[in-house]
Amino acid sequence: MAVTTPTNTLIVGDNLDVLPTLAPQSVDVVYIDPPYNTGNGFAYHDRHGTGVERHRMWVDMMRPRLTAAREVMANHAAIFVSIDDNEVAYLRLLLDEVFGERNFIAQVVVNLNPKGRQLGPFFATSHEYLLVYARDAAHCRLDPTSAETVKASDFPLTTEDGRQYRHLPLRNTNKKFNPITAPTLHYPLWGDPVSGQVATARFEGAHEILPVFGDGAPAVWRWSAPRVDERPDDLVCRVVRGKLGERIDVHQRDWLHEGRRKKLPTIWLAQEVGSTDTAVAELKQILGPVFASPKPTGLIRRVLDCFADDAVVLDFFAGSGTTGHATVLANLADGGTRRAILVNSAEPTQPGSSAEVAGYATVSEVTEARLRAVDALLGGGLVVQGVPAAVGEGEQSVAR
Repeated sequence: MAVTTPTNTLIVGDNLDVLPTLAPQSVDVVYIDPPYNTGNGFAYHDRHGTGVERHRMWVDMMRPRLTAAREVMANHAAIFVSIDDNEVAYLRLLLDEVFGERNFIAQVVVNLNPKGRQLGPFFATSHEYLLVYARDAAHCRLDPTSAETVKASDFPLTTEDGRQYRHLPLRNTNKKFNPITAPTLHYPLWGDPVSGQVATARFEGAHEILPVFGDGAPAVWRWSAPRVDERPDDLVCRVVRGKLGERIDVHQRDWLHEGRRKKLPTIWLAQEVGSTDTAVAELKQILGPVFASPKPTGLIRRVLDCFADDAVVLDFFAGSGTTGHATVLANLADGGTRRAILVNSAEPTQPGSSAEVAGYATVSEVTEARLRAVDALLGGGLVVQGVPAAVGEGEQSVAR
C-alpha cells in the first residue's frame, strides 16, 4: 500500500530559520540532542567560546531556538533535551527561563556508558541527562509509564484460574494523607480474615477495621466507601504482623493484566534503552561509522512511548537521524501513525571526521542518508525540504 503521509520529513537549514516556518502549537513532543559544547569535532562544530564565556555563548545560541520551539509545541506537549555535565546546570536555568519552573517535569539520568569513561582524572562517568519540561504542566499529556518495565515476577500470587496478582495495602502509606487532610477516607470497614471478605457494612463473623499506620497512628484508605462497594472482590481481609504485633488489615488484589503499564523511574539503564556502543552499532549497520556518539533508537522510543501513537515529533538538532529511525520502528511495533519533523543544517562536516572521511560534505547529508536507508529497509517514506524562501508570505507550514 502506498505511503500517503511519510513518517519522516527532513528540513535542511538552520533550525533558527526553520522553526518559525512550522505551524504554531502543532507538535506533540520535542526531542533534541544539541551540541554539548565540549570541543569534540565529531561531525560539526561543537565549541562556543572559552572559559566562563563559552557557557554564556552556548546559552545565547540555545535560547532563541528553545523559545522558537516552545511556540510550535501544542499546549499538551513536552520537550526532552539530552545533555551532559558540561552544560546541564546552565541548560536547567535556561529551560526554567523559557518554559517556567512550574513546567519542569524531570531530570532523568541516562546510563549511556555502562563501563564509564576511563580517560578522566577522577570518576568514570557513565551517564548523561534528559531534561524534561512541559509547555503547560496543567495540560501536558505526557504519560511516563511503560509496559516494558512491568515484570510478571512482581505478581507472585495466582488464582485458581491462573490470573496473577499481588497484595497492596488498601491503607494510604503516605503520612501526608491522614484523617485531618483527607477526613472522608477515614472510615471503618468490616472484614473476616478467615474468608477474606471485606464490606462497608457489618456482616456475620466480621471485625471492624480502621486504617492505621504501622505505629498505630490513624491513617486513611486509598479507596472511598462507594468504590469498595463497587469492587469488593478486589479486596481481601488478612492478618498481618506489624511493629505492634498482629492486626487485621485490608489489602487490594492488584492484578497483572494485558496492557498493564508501570511508572518509569528517573534512571534509565543501558540494558533498557541502549548505550552509545549499541547506537554506534545500529548506525554502522545501516550507514557506516559516521558519528562517534549517536543516541540509541531505544532511548527515543522510550520517549515516544510516553505519548499517543499518532504524535507529531520534532527534532531540530537531528544529527544522524536517530529520532526519525526510532519513529519508524515505533510505528512498526504498534501500528502507530507518528510523524517526525527533523531539522538539520547544511553545515560542513569537520575535516577528518568520520562523516567527512565517509564522503559526507554536510551534516544534513548524513541525516538524509540514514533516513533514506531506513525507508529502504523498513518503509515509512521520507520528504526532504529546504527552508522556505520567506516566512509569512503564504507558504504552507510543514507540520499539521
